[in-house]
Order: sequence, then structure tokens, then C-alpha cells
Amino acid sequence: METLQRTVSDITSEHSKEAARQPDGEGRLLPLIYELEDAKCECCGMSEEYTSEYARRAREKFSGKMVCGLCMEALRMEMERNGARSWEDALDTHMSKCMRFNQIGWAYPVLHQAKAVRSILKKSSSGGCSRAKSISPRDKGGPKKAPSRVA
Repeated sequence: METLQRTVSDITSEHSKEAARQPDGEGRLLPLIYELEDAKCECCGMSEEYTSEYARRAREKFSGKMVCGLCMEALRMEMERNGARSWEDALDTHMSKCMRFNQIGWAYPVLHQAKAVRSILKKSSSGGCSRAKSISPRDKGGPKKAPSRVA
């Protein structure tokens, strides 16, 4: 009966040979290979591969919620914009924005755009933003075009 032999990869084989050539028997160390896991961002819904260490730190920082790097940057900007609020407040604000976007945005981009225009118009009509004055000469009582007569 034949004996079983262990399969060795080329990298392991080369590493063993190099270690044997070293005077102290210690070869150079191979770089660490990190285990990756699939995780889905709870804000935007994007799924990516993360190291388990990164996912653990992100969940610790954001009260158990997985947050991707893009959303993490958006949270930093949200905190800078609104002063030194807590991460929880910034996370709630950002998640509500993402949820509103994901309700319509991906499936019906035209409806999302219409909803955005509607909110801009609401803000401008309520005096939420100042409107620029027109610089058109017609608005200042300048010369007006004579009506054309078509016979």
C-alpha cells in the first residue's frame, strides 16, 4: 500500500529551502494573510470585504452597527458641520438620509430627483434660503422687445 504524502505549495517549499540555507535556520517571515469577511454597511447597504479586526473596531465605535469607510467619512463631515455632537447623533442623521435615498433613489432616479427639487422649492418658498436678485435688464425697467406681428 502506498503512503500518503502531504501536498506543499510552491511558496511553502521555497520558504523551507531558504530557511535551510540560513546559518541560524531562521528564514525570512512570510507576510501575514488576513482573513476577510463580507459585511454590509447598515447605512448605505454597500457590501464589501473587511478584515475581521476592521469590522470589530467599526462595530465598537458605532454602537454595534457596521459602517463602511465612505459612510464613516460622511459621519466625520457631519460632525464637523454640526459642531461636536456625538457619533450617535451623526449616525442617526446620516442613516436617515441614506434610508430616504434608498427608498426611491436606486430604483427610480427620476423620482428621487423630483423629490430633491420639491424639497429645494419648499426651502426657498419658506424663506429658508436667500434668493439671488435678477440682473436682467427687463427687470430694471430697461428696453423691452416690441411684440412681433405676424400677418
